[in-house]
Amino acid sequence: MRHATVILLTILSILPMPKVRASKTVPDIPHSHSVRAHGAVGDGKTLDTAAINRAIEAASAAGGGTVHFPAGSYLSATIRLRSNITLHIDAGAKIIAADTGYDAPEPNKWGDLKYQDFGHSHWANSLIHGDGLENIAITGHGLIDGRGLNRGWGATEGSGNKTIALRLCRNVTLRDFSVYHGGHFALLATGVDNLTIDNLRIDTNRDALDIDCCRHVRISNCSLNTPNDDAIVLKTSYALGEVRPTEHVTITNCSVTGYDLGTLLDGTYRRTLAHSPDRDGPTGRIKFGTESNGPFRNITISNIVFDRSRGIALESVDGSEIEDIAISNITMRDVSNAPLFIRLGNRARGPKGTPGGSIKRVTIDNLVASDADGRFPAFIISGIPGHHIENIRLSNIRVETRGGLTMKEIAAQPDALVNAFFLRGGAPGVQGKRAPYAVPERDNAYPEPSMFGLLPATALYARHVKNLQLHNVEVATTQPDERPALVLEDIDGITLRDITLPEPAKAKSAWAHLTDVKNFIHNDAKPKTVVRTTELKK
Repeated sequence: MRHATVILLTILSILPMPKVRASKTVPDIPHSHSVRAHGAVGDGKTLDTAAINRAIEAASAAGGGTVHFPAGSYLSATIRLRSNITLHIDAGAKIIAADTGYDAPEPNKWGDLKYQDFGHSHWANSLIHGDGLENIAITGHGLIDGRGLNRGWGATEGSGNKTIALRLCRNVTLRDFSVYHGGHFALLATGVDNLTIDNLRIDTNRDALDIDCCRHVRISNCSLNTPNDDAIVLKTSYALGEVRPTEHVTITNCSVTGYDLGTLLDGTYRRTLAHSPDRDGPTGRIKFGTESNGPFRNITISNIVFDRSRGIALESVDGSEIEDIAISNITMRDVSNAPLFIRLGNRARGPKGTPGGSIKRVTIDNLVASDADGRFPAFIISGIPGHHIENIRLSNIRVETRGGLTMKEIAAQPDALVNAFFLRGGAPGVQGKRAPYAVPERDNAYPEPSMFGLLPATALYARHVKNLQLHNVEVATTQPDERPALVLEDIDGITLRDITLPEPAKAKSAWAHLTDVKNFIHNDAKPKTVVRTTELKK
């Protein structure tokens, strides 16, 4: 027995022992530069801006790597990104925007020309800033708190107004973190190519994601709560001094909401906010525009949940072309204006001679909406004289609005029902009494569904449109409504197949009001042309 024990111990002594790693409170991240190792305190009171930027510079000097924020609260002003750098924010780590100390906004002569507002025209005065960089990322399950950022209505010395601002960057990844109270923009990406945004949670006081003049963009799996402004907004401003497209974009598997600020992140999802600063209901939507100098092309939007928000808005008003857009698998509840708004206008905020724009080849399929504000038609599609919106197809759609209006109210345009915010500067023909179907054109007005006042249709108001198709579309109102379902004006080609629309509440009222409509097909009936105003009754 003694000999057996000696032999066993001898064998064990020559076998390699398993390696046991010493426990670490900070995860082992390859090529990591901890901000604490460069002097960051992380107590939420000490300003850590210099330490954070030292860590970034050290990583950059080493050829790149990860700048690591372990658990703690890091008070900071402008964090200056560098190429080949990842900011990794641990769960339990928080970057907090300081009240002052931000980099000054860089000069931009194109911003001075007022083709877009101040916030769109400057990037340096932000919490996290990158210009002309490549191969950068922000990752981790931590939080960025923009409590010291302003809403962008003005700028004071040392202030910041954006959480993340990127200009002319390539190969950018933003993944897994959360943003609260992000200032003017939680993200302003201008001229960024190959941009991936995945699994973000943003609960902010203005826009969440502004994607301006960007190409090859992928947005997925994000929860975005923006009660006062837009959740995802694609733009093509003149901020870079040239016309540049936003194209090759996919947006999928996201939710956009207008809950009370902060209640997405805390899980209470409160709904006490009655309206945004523009006096329409909570925003929280997906929009193209309003800044629309360059083209929007080759864009898909799919699998999106809207709740307590405005609907989808496609807007070209500064000369842009919106082309080849596919939108599918959308659900909406508690919609605070029209579920679908497509507007071609001529605000022409750009260099002298900016031409009129265009909207064509847009397909919207599989959309379900309920509890939509009854003041608005389910669909508003409005071009301007001489500039038709073209080739729009709506299919497999179910919309339920509250309805409840009378034609007397349409004629009176009462102040209690009309939002005058978008009529500022005067809007002849909108405010005050008017003939029910005499809707003003408002070519150069700011685009928003409430820009026309109360419209005389429950289901579809379409004007200056060519080749419009509705297939398997149902619209209903929960309250009786006297308006016709359809109001069509200056339409060259409209096809309605398998359509179920609300009957006007008033006996013998018109089901459709048509003015200058050519090639009107209803359930494969022979095309007809209406060159004068006609009311159709079922």
